[in-house]
Amino acid sequence: MSEMTGAKPAAEMAYESIRAKILSGELEPAARVTETALAKAVGLSRTPVREAMGRLLMEGFLERGTGYSTRVAGVSPEEMKPMFDVRVRLESYAAGRAARLATDAEIASLRTLADRMLAHTPPRTPEDFHIISTANEAFHRTIYTAARSPRLVALLSMAVDVGVVARTYFQYSEADLIRSARHHSEITDAIAAHAPAWAESIMTAHVEAAAAAATSGK
Repeated sequence: MSEMTGAKPAAEMAYESIRAKILSGELEPAARVTETALAKAVGLSRTPVREAMGRLLMEGFLERGTGYSTRVAGVSPEEMKPMFDVRVRLESYAAGRAARLATDAEIASLRTLADRMLAHTPPRTPEDFHIISTANEAFHRTIYTAARSPRLVALLSMAVDVGVVARTYFQYSEADLIRSARHHSEITDAIAAHAPAWAESIMTAHVEAAAAAATSGK
């Protein structure tokens, strides 16, 4: 059974704490990390930290180094370009399918998530960044589900690096963040209107803007 700290499992607390250190730059790309050092840094035992590291490896925040070492993942602008090229095509297609196939409940969920992002934009605290980032992940996952294509979901799971997506938010200017939040609202409008071409065009603009921010070197 997982450790519990208050009402939240310790593994979840470890995940959120380590993820925040990576996103803030406290743990820099290529920095070597160990269970022992991370457990000390977040004030938890090695068991929940080990579980959190497994999740962070799967999501692309951490990567295996030489031997048995683990390090903070880093992606160069050259590596990002083809990644975003694939995302534009797959996510735009998913948005178009969602505009045709999304249920009322899925549209309501998208609206709630889009409104949550708008309410915390521009972010003023680390908690705002966390809320926006997690809502963004949930928003895009909802679109994937609404696309009603398990094969497309499988392709997207390989193409979308959650770690890169989350870190992109920390490279956005205030104007970038406002534009991104508005994109989410318009994508929701397009899906609610069952307008595939509209949904695809806004999703294309949304991902291309994210690509520009991620590769700008800001």
